[in-house]
Amino acid sequence: MKRKFYTFMSIVVAALFLTACEHTGGKEAEKEKTKAGTHHANSGVIAAHKGLQQKPIPLKMERIGPHDVHIEMTAQVTDIEIDKGKMYKAWTFNGQVPGPLIVVNEGDTLHFTLKNMDPAMPHSMDFHAVHASPSKDFADVMPNQTGTFTYQANNPGVFMYHCGTKPVLAHIANGMHGMMIVKPKNGYPTDKEVDREFVLIQNEWYKYNDMDDFQNGVPSYVVFSTKALKAGGRNTNGDTFTLKEKPLVAKVGDKVRIYLENVGPNEVSSFHVVGTIFDDVYIDGNPNNHLKGLQTVMLPASGGAVVEFTVTRPGNYSIVTHQFNHAQKGAVAILKVTETGEDDGAEASGR
Repeated sequence: MKRKFYTFMSIVVAALFLTACEHTGGKEAEKEKTKAGTHHANSGVIAAHKGLQQKPIPLKMERIGPHDVHIEMTAQVTDIEIDKGKMYKAWTFNGQVPGPLIVVNEGDTLHFTLKNMDPAMPHSMDFHAVHASPSKDFADVMPNQTGTFTYQANNPGVFMYHCGTKPVLAHIANGMHGMMIVKPKNGYPTDKEVDREFVLIQNEWYKYNDMDDFQNGVPSYVVFSTKALKAGGRNTNGDTFTLKEKPLVAKVGDKVRIYLENVGPNEVSSFHVVGTIFDDVYIDGNPNNHLKGLQTVMLPASGGAVVEFTVTRPGNYSIVTHQFNHAQKGAVAILKVTETGEDDGAEASGR
């Protein structure tokens, strides 16, 4: 009888123990679920940005002396269409992603002003093209404030710029990046051979304002944009479709120059043009870094280059990153080559 009683009590104790464990486990699971839900909620549009759609303010740039340039840029929140019907409430410079192209000359002094229209957070500017004291020259500009800084652009090339405010990854991934070209004092050795010039910038898009995805995920989209080298030129945002539907155009026999920048923030670009070979490549756009006959140019995050190639036959030349998982996510542009150098109106197609 005693043995039966002890056996019965053992079963009861074990059952109570298992119930307690399940109850505790359930609480822990609920905690994790709540934490995950909170994280998801925090990864959305921040309260001060909800419903905010600031009209893009154009870049202000003026040469005020032989070697002095005034540049005024604006930090603002603007909706960007990154895929057909897919809007992203981007943190931007001047309502563009990537931001506006800046072109200066080697040896120029830049008198830079940043206006911050973002009501919620500070922003700043980190120019890769200059020597500076980051804590002073790339300092945060508070909401609804203006900061003015001065730098010299003494190195020629193609450079990234981006917001340098912590966490830097969030500011870049949400859209605050762009390209600066510092034109070489003595030009490039191939200047007289070039017939057409374009700008291409590669960037990535992730889940909206999701720091975990920025750090640990893979991009949802990888895209190209073009920026105007001259007044009236094309100026697009980084999306999956524009440069496929409305290609860049060149003439049979043209030597084409492309100023390139991979603004990342995380991935490498393996830049390639299908159907041709790069005659000349200037790594980081510096004339001293001259290579010839490359099939693909590797651009790290923030890396730039100038590439030149000749188009010998009419057709559609796909411009891609040869990391084709990224090309599949949008990183394809089309260069349409015709006998006249004009768009013939035929539908573009590419890889």
